[in-house]
Amino acid sequence: PYKPKGHVTSYNKKVGADFLVQFTRWVNRMAANPRTITDVQATFLSAHENCTVEDKISFYNTWSKLYEQDVTLLDYQAPLLASTCLADVMLEDREQALVLDVACGTGLVAAQLQKLGFCNFHGLDGSEEMLRLAQSKSLYQSLQKCILGAESLPLSSDIYDAVLIVGALSGGQVPYTIIRELHRVTKPGGFVCMTTRSNVSNLLYKTQLQALMEEMEQKLLWVKVKVEEIELWEKATSELESIGDSIYIPGTIYIYQKSRIQN
Repeated sequence: PYKPKGHVTSYNKKVGADFLVQFTRWVNRMAANPRTITDVQATFLSAHENCTVEDKISFYNTWSKLYEQDVTLLDYQAPLLASTCLADVMLEDREQALVLDVACGTGLVAAQLQKLGFCNFHGLDGSEEMLRLAQSKSLYQSLQKCILGAESLPLSSDIYDAVLIVGALSGGQVPYTIIRELHRVTKPGGFVCMTTRSNVSNLLYKTQLQALMEEMEQKLLWVKVKVEEIELWEKATSELESIGDSIYIPGTIYIYQKSRIQN
């Protein structure tokens, strides 16, 4: 995952290198000691900082050691919720459906989908170490490294019954314009499931994302099937991000169906 072109603030190389060295040492210390919610919140804030593509990938490679432990502490519900939403609209032929998991990370989404009867998964991610952990779960028939948003997806058009991107559509991660590529690789009549956060710092990104979704619908490229607003998406990473007295931030799930006849 990376910051969109035109919005990337390049680190001074020395500062970026020092940050990664310090973060690696910190992760190694934390791996041997119990994590706290404060530790996790600090890490999630770092994950959304502006930096170069290379620094972002290095960050995720290092974080992979603690990633699943951290998202559990944060009560991160997106993989379960998005998988359930997709299953609600794909009531038949789940065993035969070919699913693309974009920004697949360690495989949390595929693990949830498998419980719901899906069997065939391909995955893309920018982090080699995240992909290595995903591979160890024996869920995916294919895994590829791809710097999301910096290049076209390394896949043919019109081949997937369902495409998901869960957790990566937010500021400082994958540019919202990638949804054009998600649409391209989906079969006519197939489904695209996307999520984004609705916390204060992500509202501009969410507005831009929804505007592009609507523009594509106006062009008859796809049709909106479902939008679900989730109040308890994950624990907030700071008091400024939470709403009211809640310690959680909200999020949104979108499902679109690709038009069967393309202009």
